[in-house]
Amino acid sequence: MALNLKPISGTANRVIVEPAAAEEKTASGIYIPDTAKEKPSKGTVVSVSEEDAEGKKPTVKVGDVVLYGKYGGTELPYEGTDYLIMRENDIYAVVQ
Repeated sequence: MALNLKPISGTANRVIVEPAAAEEKTASGIYIPDTAKEKPSKGTVVSVSEEDAEGKKPTVKVGDVVLYGKYGGTELPYEGTDYLIMRENDIYAVVQ
């Protein structure tokens, strides 16, 4: 899924991530109420900047599943969907 939403070129490798849905139930089958759900720390990259001010290209690609901090990024509502925009160095790992 690619967006026509591009981060501003020239800012330190911005990445737009669509967070994964919060867990609905535990491994043992108990349903989690909305008030007890934790923010996801995993998501899919939907857009990356072309390059930063130093000419470096991002290492993550559109479609990569990434892990980031629980409170990482800034929420970005766009066409009814919530995304996160963050610097590439806020991403801890790419899930293989």
